Amino acid sequence: MKALIRAGFLLFSSLLIGNAFAQHEGHALSSEAQLNTEDVFEDHTTTHETNSKFNPGEMIMGHVGDEHGWHLFGHTSIPLPILVYNTERGFSCFSSSHFDHGHKSHGGYMLHEGKVVATDAPDGTDAHHASVNEELTEATWDISITKNVLGMFVSMILLVWVMLTVASGYKKRGVGAPKGIQSFIEPIIMFVRDDVAKANIGPKYERFMPYLLTVFFFILLNNLMGLIPIFPFGANVSGSISVTFALAAITFIITLIHGNRHYWGHILAMPGVPKPVLLILTPVEILGVFLRPAILMIRLFANITAGHIIVLSFFALIFIFGEINAGLGWGVSIFSLLFTVFMSMLELLVAFIQAFVFTFLSAMYFGAAVEGHDDHHESLV
Repeated sequence: MKALIRAGFLLFSSLLIGNAFAQHEGHALSSEAQLNTEDVFEDHTTTHETNSKFNPGEMIMGHVGDEHGWHLFGHTSIPLPILVYNTERGFSCFSSSHFDHGHKSHGGYMLHEGKVVATDAPDGTDAHHASVNEELTEATWDISITKNVLGMFVSMILLVWVMLTVASGYKKRGVGAPKGIQSFIEPIIMFVRDDVAKANIGPKYERFMPYLLTVFFFILLNNLMGLIPIFPFGANVSGSISVTFALAAITFIITLIHGNRHYWGHILAMPGVPKPVLLILTPVEILGVFLRPAILMIRLFANITAGHIIVLSFFALIFIFGEINAGLGWGVSIFSLLFTVFMSMLELLVAFIQAFVFTFLSAMYFGAAVEGHDDHHESLV
């Protein structure tokens, strides 16, 4: 249990670093795409003329993406702390409420396309009329507590509470039949141990169990929390590319650290293969070392995000057809509601499947890294 908790906090720290890195990389992309003040004002005018119509794309991406506040309903949201470090300005900390939902600047910063960017405009300036300081923006690291970061905090607290509850149950009842939440968690732990870790790693599976259990329950819990659109749930944590990048990076690092001579020998110079063929095969194998974590990252991100987008798209159909004809909107709402219920049940299944797939593939990579020559020979026999 202590190993599980330590692994969980290590995992969360890596996810937080990955999220900050992704935010910083986003600044560079945003800076390259900046418009001058006149272009921004013209774009704002055009948007203002059309904002009376329902924008499904904006609604969907607003729910799927990360944000510096937690929207509850209507115009009500919970402000989150903005933590920004700039190499020239230093560290700044203030509430996201000062941004007024992205409409105003504060402390030399403002929100642009969901990113915190630097500006020279005074506090309270309309963000649509403020210019972006590209040089300062590139030197800015956004380590704010965003919606996804807060969602990770909530999931980590719940995960630690569940595991401590299960551990205390074993201390009280010993080896007796599990009860309560223990009866739900124990079969999952046994499944990960027997059918995932042992089956793919072999006798050396125990050293990887803390990470495999942590990543399985972390992904599963966040997938399930993302299906509940009520605070403090509803954050699209496992559908964030920065989070899946951090998870895949941890798997990648553990694989490299535990890779033995047999593992690297098959990658750099596969035995029994003619040397001319190695000129082609070795680069492919080295590329595969980096492609495996990339596949882990994209698979989890794409599957979770796609499910949310499909559900929200059918919700959007109600408002789209409602603008055309009120009666048509009511008719479409029945179909959309039924299909949304079906997709929600399907997403519930996907939540378990994606947690299993990520853990299963990670165990496969670990097994290949620690497999010895004798183990490989036995598997062939």
